[in-house]
Amino acid sequence: MARPLDQLPKAHLHLHLTGAMRHSTLVDLARQHRVHLPAALVEEWPPTLSGADERGWFRFQRLYDTARSVLRTPDDMRRLLMEIAEDERAEGSGWLEIQIDPSGYAARFGGLTPTVELALDAAAGASAATGVGVAVVIAANRTRHPLDARTLARLAVHYADRGVVGFGLSNDERRGRAGDFAPAFRIAERGGLLAVPHGGELVGPPSVQACLDELHANRIGHGVLAAPDEMLVKRLASQAVTLEVCPSSNVALGIAERTRDVPLRQLFEAGVPVALGADDPLLFGSRLVAQYIIARRQHGFSDPELADLARMSVLGSAAPGDVRDRLLAGIDAWLAQD
Repeated sequence: MARPLDQLPKAHLHLHLTGAMRHSTLVDLARQHRVHLPAALVEEWPPTLSGADERGWFRFQRLYDTARSVLRTPDDMRRLLMEIAEDERAEGSGWLEIQIDPSGYAARFGGLTPTVELALDAAAGASAATGVGVAVVIAANRTRHPLDARTLARLAVHYADRGVVGFGLSNDERRGRAGDFAPAFRIAERGGLLAVPHGGELVGPPSVQACLDELHANRIGHGVLAAPDEMLVKRLASQAVTLEVCPSSNVALGIAERTRDVPLRQLFEAGVPVALGADDPLLFGSRLVAQYIIARRQHGFSDPELADLARMSVLGSAAPGDVRDRLLAGIDAWLAQD
């Protein structure tokens, strides 16, 4: 009998703040704040999406921005982080690194610094209430000026002792060269933060190569389009760069036709560390355990291999030593079940 995957301890390293919102919360907050939601976020939810071209990506981003607009008050932010932590606990996740671009919320919450402080306070409260460790990755936006990224990198370093553990780069990788953001990543690197840019999601191996060469990535969000380049895959494995692979997201955005087409098994067997992620459950309709179910059912992962995936997620995280030890021991205990 297969072991229950919601009882497998794990870390969640690829989850965006607004994208982690419960659908019921989206609808409730929209009602409270009189925000009109398009049909794609109500009766047609989860929406039909595609990131295969810029028009499809624009639609995805527009729906994301609409969802973000329902967050109007500090209490909304606290509710969101609390519910995210509750959902993570239910999924067996003991450590979460939630990705936030403060510039998307700053106008509503008094600026970049107040937004970060609010998110960190809400994350700390959610962690204390649920027992799930919640840390923050501050992400720059590829579609904004690289100088904005430097501002965010300095802000991220400033709060490195308050729960910020990494610096990322998100949005459409077809817009904004990775090298343009290298100075921001040097600031974050000098400040001791993990470099966790998106790459290899919409663009192939050169995007992943740039994340390694120019951004000095410790982890890469997605990275699945590195798979055709054998030498690049070997490099990822030898440098132990974790790929945050999000199968449901890849299919929803048209990167792969079916979940079985995501090169999860190929990357795993090549020795590349893989941490499964849910990306934006609000828009893609599935959370973290569903990604492990895909690995089990669509890619034939055995329970020992699923335990390896969980270990990779923990080892690729910024979790403190005691949290790592507890989660790794829990993974061993899960695997020892009859």
